[in-house]
Amino acid sequence: MLLCPWEAVKLKMQLSRAGHEYPSQLGAAWAKIKAEEGTAGMYKGIIPLWSRQVPYTIVKFVAFEWFVAFFYDNIFTKGKENYNKPTQLGITFASGYLAGIFCAVVSHPADTMVSKLYSQGKSEGSTGSKISKIYSEIGFKGLWAGLFTRIIMIGTLTGLQWWIYDSFKTAVGLATTGGGSKKH
Repeated sequence: MLLCPWEAVKLKMQLSRAGHEYPSQLGAAWAKIKAEEGTAGMYKGIIPLWSRQVPYTIVKFVAFEWFVAFFYDNIFTKGKENYNKPTQLGITFASGYLAGIFCAVVSHPADTMVSKLYSQGKSEGSTGSKISKIYSEIGFKGLWAGLFTRIIMIGTLTGLQWWIYDSFKTAVGLATTGGGSKKH
């Protein structure tokens, strides 16, 4: 539950026009949201936030493991243990990048909705009615605006996250993530 208030403050600060609507300091921005919108203002985006974050996280792990296995089953077929650490880390990055593309696609509509909800400021009505209003304004196509940029960003970030994780693992003597080929 703590994620949503922090997301609310972050988005309000990001969406501020040159810092005039919301202060650029965390405490001051938090206080302004509380004063203007109450505690409910901190949680108005919780449904789209969870609709973004839960599928994103599931896809991040499932797709990553699938791509690692795919690479070792179909491209690097000598068995994971027969490839040096730089090659294994390259497979890690590529698998993470590809998983990140899927993460971006499954989470983008909800991410758009979260941003739109918080950009409205205080408005009357339930979260559901606000979401319906936003959807009627931007439509299905509007939910996907900016997807290509998000794919590049999330793909790169996810690839780097897995690469850093596996680099640390190999630095301390552990194997890279992923079981490798099922054929060996």
